[in-house]
Amino acid sequence: MVKMLKLKLNLLLFLTVSFILLISTETLSQEIDIVPYLKKIESGNLEEVKEDLVDLKNEHPDDPSVMFLDGVLTENGQQAVVIYQNILDNFPQSKYADAALYRIFSYYYALGLYETAKEKLKLLIKNYPASPYIKIAEQSVLPGGENILVTEETSGEQNGQTLPEQSYEFTIQAGAFTNFENAVSLKNDLEKAGILARIREKNVGGTTFHIVYAGQFVTHEDAEEFLQIINTKFDLTGRVVPINW
Repeated sequence: MVKMLKLKLNLLLFLTVSFILLISTETLSQEIDIVPYLKKIESGNLEEVKEDLVDLKNEHPDDPSVMFLDGVLTENGQQAVVIYQNILDNFPQSKYADAALYRIFSYYYALGLYETAKEKLKLLIKNYPASPYIKIAEQSVLPGGENILVTEETSGEQNGQTLPEQSYEFTIQAGAFTNFENAVSLKNDLEKAGILARIREKNVGGTTFHIVYAGQFVTHEDAEEFLQIINTKFDLTGRVVPINW
């Protein structure tokens, strides 16, 4: 669905029949559909999309969706962050604005700049409260095992009173592998996205399975909501299970 955009006066007006909104500058626009290109990237057709991007940038230089695609294809992390920040600064209502902010969060988290990452996550929660990326980002943990976003309610003290620690009851079984390397590969993919992941062994009928678990949740409902996100994001068929370690 096309959202309201704040565009520069020199934005190219390549419009088609769709939901087109009038903004304060009285400039009309419609974001380019980049989903087919993102699917090609997921399928491994990276070079093909890079070639397509050249034409897209020439034809739609100020389209935030094209900018986001450019950021996805940019291998240098710092340069990608500049692109994503440009989307946030100039097109905060873009359909990919929350994804851009999540990618900035992920960049700083991967570098170990946890305080900066935490601030980006707070912005994501504040500015895009309905974003599905929040659930993913909130699963990120610090080196000591503490959740990256510790609020006053979960820090242990509030108004001078000691509060009980959160009791995590559920997790997601993301995959089960007889090959340990496959389990490690999935665990690494999850951790690169800032998601807490663990591998546990389980013997079934004499066969040892390496189970990959993702996240930890207080309620079954929270786990179910997050399950839909990672199943889609990582093409999994995971399920919610009680924590038993």
